[in-house]
Amino acid sequence: MLRTLCRTGGAFLQQTQRTVPRLWVTPAQQRWASSLPMNTVVLFVPQQEAWVVERMGRFHRILEPGLNFLIPLLDRIRYVQSLKEIVIDVPEQSAVSLDNVTLQIDGVLYLRILDPFKASYGVEDPEYAVTQLAQTTMRSELGKLTLDKVFRERESLNSNIVHAINQASDDWGIRCLRYEIKDIHVPPRVKESMQMQVEAERKKRATVLESEGTREAAINVAEGHKQAQILASEGEKAELINQAVGEAQAVLAKAEAKAKAIRLLSEALTEQNGNAAASLSVAEQYVSAFSKLAKESNTILLPSNTGDISGMVTQAMTIYGTLAKTSTKAAPEATEENSEELVNQSTSSQ
Repeated sequence: MLRTLCRTGGAFLQQTQRTVPRLWVTPAQQRWASSLPMNTVVLFVPQQEAWVVERMGRFHRILEPGLNFLIPLLDRIRYVQSLKEIVIDVPEQSAVSLDNVTLQIDGVLYLRILDPFKASYGVEDPEYAVTQLAQTTMRSELGKLTLDKVFRERESLNSNIVHAINQASDDWGIRCLRYEIKDIHVPPRVKESMQMQVEAERKKRATVLESEGTREAAINVAEGHKQAQILASEGEKAELINQAVGEAQAVLAKAEAKAKAIRLLSEALTEQNGNAAASLSVAEQYVSAFSKLAKESNTILLPSNTGDISGMVTQAMTIYGTLAKTSTKAAPEATEENSEELVNQSTSSQ
């Protein structure tokens, strides 16, 4: 009797196993969903899997990994959920960008089941639902961007799609981890125009760089000329200053030498036979002056008594004597005036 009952229960479980509809029926789903096991009373649940058990058609419990016991005929395993990270290929689809360019785009979706109960009873086909949600969200997000921004803002596009999927999949017990766009295909004409635009941008960049190089070269040349002129002017200024200083020092040196010569001459004239020495000097200068005649110019002016050297010397000495007497008279007068000024100052102070 017990053997017959066990055979009947086994046949019933096999029949129900064949008639029970599976949640995931596509080959992609069968990769990450184990087949429904039979109720053999003693069950061993693998790691990272959750077995949903129904008792008399109603949810009973979720079997944890390891050893579990079930009641035959009353309990049956209704769903098997994988708790691993699942990778789903999002099929290629067409989308229109903000600037009315039709794109062919596909992607990869990474998700994980967080609540096996919601994943089993919240939606009929979780993978199909998430895939459709990813496609529609991708179309809506692409419609907000232009073609250029689609290529530049792929990361923000992926994050927006993940955020939209997670908002809808919370009731399904599924968490979308990330979404990645694999390929973006543009029409051939648009691709040609993009290639032309890239070439134009490169030519523009090359022209701009060339013009900037020419400008910098001209600036450098102008700066070089400016510095050269400044240095030349500073050099000329220093040269003029040095020349003026040299001329001033030369004038001072000549004046000092002349003053010293005059001082020595005056001392010599005050000595004995000074007048004879002065007469000899005047005669020598007279002869020297006549020796230079007709060397610098063809026009010569001569005095009437050219041959009378003694008369010329006597005349020069007479002029010298008159000047000497005038200077000797002027010196006492100057001393008297100075003494009078001192007396006046002393009386005024008293």
